[in-house]
Amino acid sequence: MNAVCTNSLILDDSPALLAGLPNQLRLYDIRLSMLNPRRIYTLLLWLFLPYIFFHLLWRAHKQREYLQHIGERFGRYSARSDKPLIWLHTVSVGETHAAVSLVQRLRENFPHHQLLLTHTTPTGRAASEQLYGGDVLRVYLPYDYPFAVKRFLQHFRPRIGILMETEIWFNLIHSCHTMQIPLLLLNARLSEKSAARYARYPNLTRLGLNELSAISAQSEVDAARMTGLGANNVSIMGNLKFDIQPPSAMLKLGAQLRTQFGKDRKIFLAASTRAGEEILLLSMLKQLDIPHLLTVIVPRHPQRFDDVADMLTQQGIRFQRRSENCPIAPDTQVVLGDSMGEMFAYYAACDLAFIGGSLLPFGGQNLIEACAVGKPVFIGPHTYNFEQASQLAVECGAAVRIQNSADLAQSLQNLLANPGQLTKIGQAGLHFVRTHRGATEQALRHITHFLDNHVQ
Repeated sequence: MNAVCTNSLILDDSPALLAGLPNQLRLYDIRLSMLNPRRIYTLLLWLFLPYIFFHLLWRAHKQREYLQHIGERFGRYSARSDKPLIWLHTVSVGETHAAVSLVQRLRENFPHHQLLLTHTTPTGRAASEQLYGGDVLRVYLPYDYPFAVKRFLQHFRPRIGILMETEIWFNLIHSCHTMQIPLLLLNARLSEKSAARYARYPNLTRLGLNELSAISAQSEVDAARMTGLGANNVSIMGNLKFDIQPPSAMLKLGAQLRTQFGKDRKIFLAASTRAGEEILLLSMLKQLDIPHLLTVIVPRHPQRFDDVADMLTQQGIRFQRRSENCPIAPDTQVVLGDSMGEMFAYYAACDLAFIGGSLLPFGGQNLIEACAVGKPVFIGPHTYNFEQASQLAVECGAAVRIQNSADLAQSLQNLLANPGQLTKIGQAGLHFVRTHRGATEQALRHITHFLDNHVQ
């Protein structure tokens, strides 16, 4: 569970707060946590308070949006609704897109309720605006200080709260429990690495997990890890990401991009790349002998668009930006995908895709979207954030796992020379996605149960 010490601090886990302390203080804290683990956790949050403001300023150098709506991060809100409210927390872009099918069904089943989406990052908030417009309320979830989460809950008074995937906020959970607001952890996942970290602080973790109204995990492995940490009432719902449907507008845009890129060119997409991966991919491209190959690189984080552009310039690579929206010249080697919300279009336009975050140990990104468009997928060795989906995709022939950039170069060369094999892998991807759908209905059953039985 990738909970962080504060919503905007990109740390691995809430207990990572303790890991950063001197050994003597950590031992002292662990002894104290035997008495009241949540108070110790809160004390550590207060110690980190000065760093929060430094962090916001530092992030604002790349994304000015981090300086907007700061009051919301401390529980100050102007948005409100007179309707009964269903609250859904989607941290960033990935979770916001994963929730599309659930948001749609909630709208259909509860037309007299208002949906509130909370986010952690500006990119998540922007994705929400793009997907849902003014049909939902959207704000930042406050930092996990008792006063801030109390303000949030008292202001919006949600009938139910839904945390997605990897979010454990101990004070938020406790406040919902105290105020008798059902709080569910749905589409939950827990990597082996994160489970080991939480296991270091068993009292705090067990207390937080068992104050949740329900936990529904993506897989048996995720459920077993949570149960092993002391969680009760754990079920399995599958993965919401399988239920996403490629938007028709994105498929249409993908066809337009394909024409813009060049219908006779081979298109290799490097999707959601992370820092350090682009330079490996560019070195790999120099090894290839594929005439008229066009590589499309889409960095995971928009604040890195300019950094990757500088890297391409330094490498002497002829490139164009997607944001220029111009025809791609025949001698252009790389298109820099510096746009938001167009990943389905990029998948639709390519011949095959590498899923970033997996060549280096970042845990991987979502490969299901590429499979849903019927495109062959390459993934690297580091896919622990999508452990089950990656394993199943490889087993059913929908994805090819490579170990390094040299391996990727050889596999890319071989597959682009074999159109029949490309089609076979793409068709396996479509079948893979179809056979694993259904998580949205499971999530809806949980939400309906608690809404029907909750009296506020």
